[in-house]
Amino acid sequence: MGGDETMEWSAENSEVYRQLASVAVPAREEQMATLLCLLPFGRDEAFHVVELASGEGALAQTILEAFPAATILALDGEASMRQATAARLQSYGERARVAAFDLASSDWYHELDGADVVVSSLCVHHLNGEGKRKLFAAIHSHLSAHGCLLIADLILPRREETRALFAATWDRSARERSITQTGDTALFDLFVRETWNYYRYPDPFDQPSPLFEQLLWLKDAGFTVVDCFWMQAGHAIYGAYRERAGAAAGDFIDYETALAIATRALEQS
Repeated sequence: MGGDETMEWSAENSEVYRQLASVAVPAREEQMATLLCLLPFGRDEAFHVVELASGEGALAQTILEAFPAATILALDGEASMRQATAARLQSYGERARVAAFDLASSDWYHELDGADVVVSSLCVHHLNGEGKRKLFAAIHSHLSAHGCLLIADLILPRREETRALFAATWDRSARERSITQTGDTALFDLFVRETWNYYRYPDPFDQPSPLFEQLLWLKDAGFTVVDCFWMQAGHAIYGAYRERAGAAAGDFIDYETALAIATRALEQS
């Protein structure tokens, strides 16, 4: 969200994001499918998810579709996004709940009680390094014994060559997705006008941290297994598990099924 000098996410930011999300998030379907595949539970197991910054609820929907015994608490700091998520998840009844939160505060940490999974997409980078360390420690202390934290987010490059690479590949991804989805570059042109590419237009609102440091912070928080699972155009999926064992082989969701569920959910956006 380059060029925005405000330090709070507003309804106006949400409206721009709605217009851009389909092209601004690299390989969006692939990212969502990857997150589904990383959940350490079988298809029929019951578990509870807390999502940080649910946006319009697409990821929450894919989780509920892929795992019919799962429940989710979708948190977001902006009212119109909560309304969109609530409408999207209405058909899931008591399996889904939507609530407000302030990422920079700690007064919502009680909402993590009983969580088996905490998942976040394009949210954690709004915290500085110390804020991320505090969040990781809080999540670890509230997660169930077999829980995990999965993050899809921007990461900070450590060299200028890397920043240039991230900027170029993000632009390329956005342009290709615009053409594929709409037949022209109009959405990519909006992406450029809104200076959305952080690696070209850094701003004080976005505070991504280096990936390696975040993995160390997760380890310091007490997680047993930490890793990066996917990366493209400056966006990474990384996270941590409290224990080494997960779903039994053959019991977890396969990638093609996860991708089909994610694609269907995004087609409804």
